[in-house]
Amino acid sequence: MSVELPFAPVDAIIRRNAGTLRVSAEAAEELARRIQDYGADLAIDAAERATADDRKTLMAEDFGVESVVDKDEVELPIAPVDRIARLRIDDRYRVSMDARVALADILEDYADNVAEAAAILARHADRRTVKAEDVQTYFELFDQR
Repeated sequence: MSVELPFAPVDAIIRRNAGTLRVSAEAAEELARRIQDYGADLAIDAAERATADDRKTLMAEDFGVESVVDKDEVELPIAPVDRIARLRIDDRYRVSMDARVALADILEDYADNVAEAAAILARHADRRTVKAEDVQTYFELFDQR
């Protein structure tokens, strides 16, 4: 499976949570892959809500969002987030711009939480670099998806 999300914005998210720690490229790649999986899962749920409302367009409220932030406020680029939303849903669905921005915001919050925990794990291991294993350990310990 290819990763739709560019690693640079994911790296920036990890770095803003890592403080003085370095970040390996593998950590950014692992987090990008996890973000993509989570976003695709959220889109499946959103598509089910849209179908229940007899719609073919995913809206921000289908992602549980009442108000949408400005697209300039999110680090994650909207076009790859749109592709992530479409990974596992039927081609007959459309994704509104507000839904794309809402999903980007949700995924960025998700990435912030994982990155913060990965940095804590790296410090606990007495390392100066956040590695992919820190991201993986977070999911082994804390994520019950």
